[in-house]
Amino acid sequence: MADKKRRGEDAGDDRLHDEVVADDDATDAEEPVSRGGTATRSRAKADSADSRPKTKAETERVGLFGRIARFIREVVAELRKVIWPTRKELLTYTAVVVAFVTVMLTIVAGLDFAFAKGVLWVFGNPS
Repeated sequence: MADKKRRGEDAGDDRLHDEVVADDDATDAEEPVSRGGTATRSRAKADSADSRPKTKAETERVGLFGRIARFIREVVAELRKVIWPTRKELLTYTAVVVAFVTVMLTIVAGLDFAFAKGVLWVFGNPS
């Protein structure tokens, strides 16, 4: 455990590799059941072999233009993950929004008109 901390690995990673054994009553095979995800002991060993100390050039701060370029690359990568609507879905969504806004506008305009008439009736018409 101390060696892992010295090499810079997180001590909390040990809990990811624990295995949960199924109930003894349910199965006699007692096959280990993982907690989910794809982390396994063999993969963890393979990944830890690649964790070498970083050189000074790899840990240096990135300049302004480098950060902007990385931001743009990350934005493009995220936009590729988006599930874009089809043309039919887009038209349907647009029609729903326009109809909702029209209904809300009608309600607000009607209430505004009713309250204006009510205030004029209560306080009188000065003209």
